[in-house]
Amino acid sequence: MSIRPIEDVAKDLGLSSAEWEPYGRSKAKLELSVLGNPARAKGRLILVSAINPTPAGEGKTTTSIGLAMGMRKLGKNAVLALREPSLGPVFGVKGGGTGGGKASLFPADDINLHFTGDIHAITTAHNLLSAIVDNSAYFRDENGGVGVIDPRQITWGRALDMNDRFLRNCIVGLGGKSHGIPREERFDITAASEIMAVIALATSYEDLEARLGNIVIGSTYDGTAVRARDVSAHSAMTAVLRDALRPNLVQTAEGGPAIVHAGPFGNIAHGCNSVLATRLAMSLGDYAITEAGFGFDLGGEKFLNIKCRQAGIWPRAMVLVATLRALKMHGGASVKTCGEPNAAALEAGLTHLEKHLQNAHTFGLTAVVAVNAFPNDTEEELALVEGAVQKLGARFARCLGFAKGGDGATELARVVTEVVDKTDHPSRSTSTSSRTRRRRRSARSRRPSTARRTWSSAALRRRTSSEP
Repeated sequence: MSIRPIEDVAKDLGLSSAEWEPYGRSKAKLELSVLGNPARAKGRLILVSAINPTPAGEGKTTTSIGLAMGMRKLGKNAVLALREPSLGPVFGVKGGGTGGGKASLFPADDINLHFTGDIHAITTAHNLLSAIVDNSAYFRDENGGVGVIDPRQITWGRALDMNDRFLRNCIVGLGGKSHGIPREERFDITAASEIMAVIALATSYEDLEARLGNIVIGSTYDGTAVRARDVSAHSAMTAVLRDALRPNLVQTAEGGPAIVHAGPFGNIAHGCNSVLATRLAMSLGDYAITEAGFGFDLGGEKFLNIKCRQAGIWPRAMVLVATLRALKMHGGASVKTCGEPNAAALEAGLTHLEKHLQNAHTFGLTAVVAVNAFPNDTEEELALVEGAVQKLGARFARCLGFAKGGDGATELARVVTEVVDKTDHPSRSTSTSSRTRRRRRSARSRRPSTARRTWSSAALRRRTSSEP
């Protein structure tokens, strides 16, 4: 590792001592005032997404970190903007969320555990609102004329940053009249909290308070929606989240800057890091690298449809991460055997990759397919994927960041840099007009679905050989 003092990392970004606050020796909080200054770099945005993964994941974060390290090896001013890991997955099947091998963040242990306390603050703000809501229902407050909350129609649960299935459905308010109203309750993992999504989309403290105030917590007895502002909770919640809104600065294993902030789940929210972190990366780096959760059809499209539209940004290129094992799984191999050589399953799984490339093309994105290589991958199968990708009209590169760090990602870095530098300023409309949405939906409805199609090896060869 080439670990440096965090003040050196901040200086590399051109930050003055007034624009960041140290959190120990290896972490820092960035001031939102930095975004009020003129941009200090070109800010070319790169989205890292993936094909649909196996249960273990295919290495989007590892590839993102490796790409940034590879770019810096080439002398490029690359800045990462990544999500914060949740303790649930950290102690679950997937493990930590700071990359892997030599393509990782530092301090990984701190980031995966308590970090700078952001997720704990979100948990506290969430449960503060829960307590205020129950208290309002207990005392039958009129909530500024909106009406009395019906405890049977409270939709706002509680939060805990842990996988605990026994708290998914429970009963609260037991113990007699003075201890509350007995009712059914649930606990969500903090990454699934609406407050986490709000933090990821907020652009200022004023915007944060307004978004918190809009949260619907339940209904009155006559069915009128009650919001957090109606129970006067939003200002107190904003105070709790004062420091959590500021993005965090850390570094890669090779000393490059990484801004890590927020982490809403992609299946129930939009699966991206914060707008503030991405804007900071674009303001401070010539190349800003960020990722979106799950496959491109979920987190990637939410990144484009929600985050980019909200923030007024658009990527110049997309890196689509794939692995041989995932392609084989989509080609019919079992999860247990997809790591073994199987050319037939690999060829059949290439239609899955093709579909993601079609989706990227619908958004006007130039895609680079990055194969996150594993030690047991064979040269023959890697070459097969490379040839298929080239016939599909996309760029291809292998990434060995896990094993070799930045040196193993320079091939990918060169290809991505070339694509980005040749792409004009993104002109893709982020308009929310109904005409734009109808046109996009119409285009998707005409796309052939390959989700359930299985191709034989011979059929796939005929298909790919007939395409330009």
